Amino acid sequence: MAGQLKMYGLAHCSTCQKAQAELEAAGWQVDFRDVKTDPLSGADWQALIAGFGDKLVNRASLTWRGMSDGERAGTPLEMLTAKPSLMKRPAIVVGDQRLLGWTANVKRALGVAA
Repeated sequence: MAGQLKMYGLAHCSTCQKAQAELEAAGWQVDFRDVKTDPLSGADWQALIAGFGDKLVNRASLTWRGMSDGERAGTPLEMLTAKPSLMKRPAIVVGDQRLLGWTANVKRALGVAA
């Protein structure tokens, strides 16, 4: 079942590191993109937002809690472009599948032992 997948996140994020290690151990070839050091274009963000919707914005994050009401009033595109660390991580794209986070359901969908 394993093949190649695209994973978006932050290199220093422990959840992203764990997901990448577990995916590679399960035979996946992970094409990882750090959205902070290798910023996404507006079109790239739009494509991710189209696939994941508002859930791509992590409203439980420290970044979110540190934002002003004015910043929080922006569109997902405006918020994520300004603060890439606001993205819920990891965002995984496999063919036409879109998976967000590193939960038991995501692991199951990718054939990774929970």
